[in-house]
Amino acid sequence: MRTSIVLKLFTLTTMLCLFILATIYLGQTIFFKQYYANRKVNTIQTNIETFKKDYLNNGGNLLAIQKLEQDFYRQNNTLITTLDSQGNLKNANDFYIEVKIDSPRTNNEFYGKTIAVPLNHMININEVLNKTSSQTISMLVTKARVIVSEYKKDALLIPYRLQIEKSNILWINDKISKLLDDLTLDIKYSKKEKVDFPGITLSGTVTKVQFPSGNESTSFIYTNSLFMDRMKEFQANLLLDKSKISLDALQILDFTQNDVKYKIFIEPIKDQSDITSYIFSMASLQPVDEAAQMLKDYYLYLVALVMLLIVLAAIYYSKKIAKPLIQMNQTTKKIAKLDFSETIPIRTNDEIGELSRNINSLSSTLHSYIGKLQEDIEKERQLERTRKEFISGVSHELKTPLSVMKSCISVLQDGVAVQKTDHYFEAMNKEVDKMNLLIVDMLELAKFESGTYKMEMDAFCIDKLIEEICENLALEFTTKRLHVHTELVSVEVRANQNRIEQVITNFLTNAIRYSPEDEHIYVNVREELERVKVCIVNKGAHIPEDQLAKVWDRFYRGDSARHRSQGGTGLGLAISKNILELHGAEFGAANTEDGVLFFFYLIKA
Repeated sequence: MRTSIVLKLFTLTTMLCLFILATIYLGQTIFFKQYYANRKVNTIQTNIETFKKDYLNNGGNLLAIQKLEQDFYRQNNTLITTLDSQGNLKNANDFYIEVKIDSPRTNNEFYGKTIAVPLNHMININEVLNKTSSQTISMLVTKARVIVSEYKKDALLIPYRLQIEKSNILWINDKISKLLDDLTLDIKYSKKEKVDFPGITLSGTVTKVQFPSGNESTSFIYTNSLFMDRMKEFQANLLLDKSKISLDALQILDFTQNDVKYKIFIEPIKDQSDITSYIFSMASLQPVDEAAQMLKDYYLYLVALVMLLIVLAAIYYSKKIAKPLIQMNQTTKKIAKLDFSETIPIRTNDEIGELSRNINSLSSTLHSYIGKLQEDIEKERQLERTRKEFISGVSHELKTPLSVMKSCISVLQDGVAVQKTDHYFEAMNKEVDKMNLLIVDMLELAKFESGTYKMEMDAFCIDKLIEEICENLALEFTTKRLHVHTELVSVEVRANQNRIEQVITNFLTNAIRYSPEDEHIYVNVREELERVKVCIVNKGAHIPEDQLAKVWDRFYRGDSARHRSQGGTGLGLAISKNILELHGAEFGAANTEDGVLFFFYLIKA
């Protein structure tokens, strides 16, 4: 027995959602937090090794190293920098003052010398960037008198306290200062006879002040106070309590600040001169803590949400089954009304999909057969209309010549005007020729209008064709003393040459017929971008504006100037119209200032 599709989908959705929920719960409570921390530590360790190699390969290029630090931060969301062997920022030279020592307070070793005093471990960068809100930093200017307390180790000086002379303005590296204070107490209570304190105090005049503007590449390190505090603590331990740090291998330290866990990475490196530096990096584990805590707090809501999603999914799948059935019903109703414009989309490969496919196939087959049947019916109707119009036109047009012939025969039978017998025979012969020409034109017109005629296209030069036609009609032009002016362009067009010749001949014959004697006929060929325009203009009477569209009708007799006595069958323009339509060409007629214009377009070859 076949199981319901809705039931199968509902069961699958429920099992999938419950499995995802159980996985989230187990991962959140057991694995996720520790996995994230270990994964991040391992990733940062690997990237630190890469950073180390790139750092050593750059050979001390300051800009390249600063770019390495910025790229590392962008890729790992982890601060990193390099420190020298004394724990100072190694690649930062934009935050210091220079002081000329002019009054040493302990010895004369530094008298008259100018020393650089790094400020990044003593002054908060925000004081510098917000000078308008900090009155103290504004006093640290050139020519200011300052007192500098330095930790002295061999020939190196590490400043840890800076004071503006004769004021209470003071900046301190609290980490070094605290350890030195503890060392002072140890010295004070030491039983040894003599222990030297490793600190000196110097005073002098500020000769140069270098503050970062906030746009430097090192500013993002300065502005992180927590990162700077960890560096100061490392520097203090490096100088005064090396037992707390490892000087040989990568050291990873944990600390917590405001309930946020951090990882400190310290790795010693040696350059080609065998001088030890340190890679110092700090990563926050706050994102995983926040995510884990949020999952714990809202787990009940998550369960409720998942159950709601299960119900919604069941409703959705039910609609997915019902919707195709409704659409099938609507489509079959349209098919019953012979509307085959709509098909059923096939989205599944089950029974519904198979049924949809069969309905679409049935609709397509019916549409095809009915379409062919309608085409056949339309062709029959068109042929029937053509036959009726043909009979009507022939009856109307043959009435006059038959009447003339009947009159001539009556005269000949009665023996009246025997001396004019040849005249009446000649009149009847002309009427027979006219009837023959009329029948030929009507048969040709009926062929074009039947819808079965196929126009064969080829390429030919339109200008040469027009020249040939004008030569063939030269006698007619001469008889009425008409002046023909041609303005032709040598260009090839794609059309049926014989039929276009017939169109141009009809237009020119029409122009000859309705132009007064000693007038002008103009034939122009104008080349456009993708097509060619052929214009024929004759001087003479205008066609009424409301009759211009009717000149293309068969047997058109719009006014007294266009009557049967001037010759023609009245079918020339109707035949030309059908030929141009079979070419898909644009054509028309219009009155000019003193005549009539006929034109049409052909596509370039």
